[in-house]
Amino acid sequence: MRITPTPITAALAGIVAGTAMSVFWLRLADDTMLMVVAFLLAVALPAHAFVVGFGPNQTVGGGAVDKAFLTRGVVWLLSAALAIGVTQALR
Repeated sequence: MRITPTPITAALAGIVAGTAMSVFWLRLADDTMLMVVAFLLAVALPAHAFVVGFGPNQTVGGGAVDKAFLTRGVVWLLSAALAIGVTQALR
């Protein structure tokens, strides 16, 4: 299965992760195992699929920074923070 990550897919994954974890945090605060499972399904899996990707590993040689990956990571974090803020404001 090949998924090509883009900044748009990273932003969508961040929105899903931020919104889902805001809801799950309140509902599952007392159940550690369910919180771990929710984190894996709502944050870790979408982040890996839509920020890192499932394609062949393309490494940047010589100590260079992979700017596309860095951009996707920042977009993911910012969209997750925005989704958390909006979710909390709507409560």
